[in-house]
Amino acid sequence: MLVHPQFDPVALALGPVSIRWYGLMYLLAFAQFIVLGRYRLHRRFAPFTVDHLDDLLFYGVLGVIIGGRLGQVLFYDPAYYFAHPLDIIAVWKGGMSFHGGFLGVLMAMALWAKKCQVRWLIVTDFIAPLVPLGLAAGRLGNFINGELWGRVVDASLPWAMIFPQSGSLEPRHPSQLYHVGLEGLLFFAVLWTWTAKPRPTGAASGAFLIGYGFFRFITEYFREPDHGIFGQSYSISMGQWLSLPMILAGIILLGMAYRRKSL
Repeated sequence: MLVHPQFDPVALALGPVSIRWYGLMYLLAFAQFIVLGRYRLHRRFAPFTVDHLDDLLFYGVLGVIIGGRLGQVLFYDPAYYFAHPLDIIAVWKGGMSFHGGFLGVLMAMALWAKKCQVRWLIVTDFIAPLVPLGLAAGRLGNFINGELWGRVVDASLPWAMIFPQSGSLEPRHPSQLYHVGLEGLLFFAVLWTWTAKPRPTGAASGAFLIGYGFFRFITEYFREPDHGIFGQSYSISMGQWLSLPMILAGIILLGMAYRRKSL
């Protein structure tokens, strides 16, 4: 039976200053954004410069952190955070909602596009293939923290794992690693390959919405069920509910992109 390694969430302590693995995973996500973004600029996938890319990252970081944290507060555990408002800003402890961060990034990209007088969909098409590896890094941070563990599973599963943080010694799915593999590595390989050739404006954005929503819907079946906004347990999790409109919007956007091309 595997047991979660119980990593120390602090990677490096310098006196009163602590550098946490969770934060380092975000830095890794931002670093790969720059590396892959420069590659896409070199291949002329967008009318941007390297300076634009740095500026884009700054806006994206703000969108991820502010949107992700507010999404966690509003979508998943508002009762706790309203009772402990100071914990809302404690992002170093973990607790970031992808869907909240996604909305935050969309708003940040809209502001950046307006400032630079670039079509919003050109911006989102450019960044779409850069996102999955960043998501993988974030989920790896969740695993290191021992949070967002999976559902209880039969001990015969070879990779079933005990998460002492869950308060029980029941074997569980290491669902964080499922997220890394599906929403991160596999999704990156598919989307990166598909966007290696020029696509109609809006197609990459639509494909991202469909792909992420699909993979997230699957991986949610292996996570410990959340309890929703009012404490009820749902047969379909909050993450799945939030993924459904992403899939629908992606289908519409992808269809419109190819319809415009054919006109």
